[in-house]
Amino acid sequence: MEKVIRSSNRAKKKILKFLPIYLLALPGVVYLIINNYIPIAGLVVAFKNFSSKKGIWGSDWSGFKNFEYLFGTRDAWEITRNTLGYNIAFIIIGTAMSVAIAILLSEIRNRKAGKFYQSVILLPYLVSWVIISYLVFGFLSADTGFINNSILGVLNMDPISWYNEPKVWPVIMVLVYLWHDMGYVSIVYFASVVGIDRGYYEAAEIEGANQWQKIFHITLPLIRPTIITMVMLSVGKIFYSDFGLFYQVPMNSGAVYATTNVIDTYVYRGLLQQGNIGMSAAAGLYQSMVGFIVVLIANGLVRRIDKDSAFF
Repeated sequence: MEKVIRSSNRAKKKILKFLPIYLLALPGVVYLIINNYIPIAGLVVAFKNFSSKKGIWGSDWSGFKNFEYLFGTRDAWEITRNTLGYNIAFIIIGTAMSVAIAILLSEIRNRKAGKFYQSVILLPYLVSWVIISYLVFGFLSADTGFINNSILGVLNMDPISWYNEPKVWPVIMVLVYLWHDMGYVSIVYFASVVGIDRGYYEAAEIEGANQWQKIFHITLPLIRPTIITMVMLSVGKIFYSDFGLFYQVPMNSGAVYATTNVIDTYVYRGLLQQGNIGMSAAAGLYQSMVGFIVVLIANGLVRRIDKDSAFF
């Protein structure tokens, strides 16, 4: 009996000791439950012929008909290809560019100049996609755009109707994404780079190592855990797309759907134009399931290469 009383007293002391931490975590836990776990029950809509009159639980079951509709259209391959293709390009090119920028920022010895460049690089990430879409429009507009009037016009080249040319949009989308997101990701890598003990570099300089050798043999190996973590987080969202980028920047131009339509915009348009909530829910569940499988595969590969860097 005494042991039970002692163990309960110890438990109470631990709770009281960490009570401030629990209270700090409480809003985040509540938000996580409300925003991430409670909505899981709504996945049943993907298997129902949803009717707003009958509600979620009163609607008739439709089995896998919503999935059949989603994958039975010619758009299924197109939106999956675009979603995967863009995200793979974003991960590979974005990671390489962000690491390069982080290393360059770490070489700036002037403190004020370093803060200035960090702020300038981070600024686009804080700008709304709506504003960015109009900035892009200012460059690409067929009539008043900077490229057609100030560049192609000077070169005596015919103006291009950019919003009717689907072939050029993969390049445009990648460039806009890099300009918008690269600064934020590079700051994360920058924090890892500046955390490296300068003694490693001093020892390398004594041994006669040049700048490239220090980068490839010291910097990159030491920030590898950070790179793996960031890439894994990106892989987890490989079937999700930034809605603002793919909807706002192309100005919802139907002529370029072939190269700008991704799963998120397809679901939105399906919901907005057809009101097909069941199909939209099916597409969302498809994203989640495939993304989960991809994370498991990626984590398994990382675990084989570097067990300590794996998530689980």
